[in-house]
Amino acid sequence: MKISVLTVCWNSAATIRHTIDSFLAQDHRDKELVVIDGNSSDETLSIVRSYPQDQIRVVSEPDSGMYDALNKGLALCTGEAIGALNADDAFHDASALGKISAALADADIVHGHLDFVDNHDSKRVVRRWRAEPRPQNGFRSGWMPAHPTFYVRRAVAEKVGSFDLALKVSSDYDWMLRAVELHGFRVATMDQVLVDMMIGGASTRSLRSHIGHNLEALRSRRRWLGSGPVDYALISKPARKLGQFLSKQPGNAKS
Repeated sequence: MKISVLTVCWNSAATIRHTIDSFLAQDHRDKELVVIDGNSSDETLSIVRSYPQDQIRVVSEPDSGMYDALNKGLALCTGEAIGALNADDAFHDASALGKISAALADADIVHGHLDFVDNHDSKRVVRRWRAEPRPQNGFRSGWMPAHPTFYVRRAVAEKVGSFDLALKVSSDYDWMLRAVELHGFRVATMDQVLVDMMIGGASTRSLRSHIGHNLEALRSRRRWLGSGPVDYALISKPARKLGQFLSKQPGNAKS
């Protein structure tokens, strides 16, 4: 199964080597890395082009933000499966894509564990996101997959369509909600750490960002799931995140 990995970047020279190196180190051979660069002014583009280009496709041009770039990348992906890897993140180990390919043999959507790390050299875990099977009420319950571990068959991406550009910080949440909740696709949970995420992503940087993300996520649940004025996920979603911080403490860690 050919897997397309989509990386969006802008002025990411400090981190993108880790991302590309982790992709090229994958045991799974049938793969491509689609890099959408937002016309970076630093060395990002020259770093990307310094690698052999047989498995890397690069587009560099101005865009209207991360989700606009993701939409451009989706249109270029040629794989039977598609996922996204941020330009400051890396695959946890060389077996990640192979495990994803195997899991997709019996599913349309897969997701797994995610470690938040302070940097890719020490890999010191700051927070752990442990994937759980979809509960009965799905996204209404506050549950969601970790987007960097979320891989879908091409048919899913084609059915779900574009990322919503009206959403500024939670269009990935909205896209996953539509994929999981609206079309009856088979979802499998992988009991493996797939990605190491650098702390400080676009939707996790500040209190203001957290509030904006939760309000946009509420808007998506009301639009697609008919959530009413009292929304249980507004409380349970932050509570789940607190549990991720606690899970990294000694004695609570999961492999």
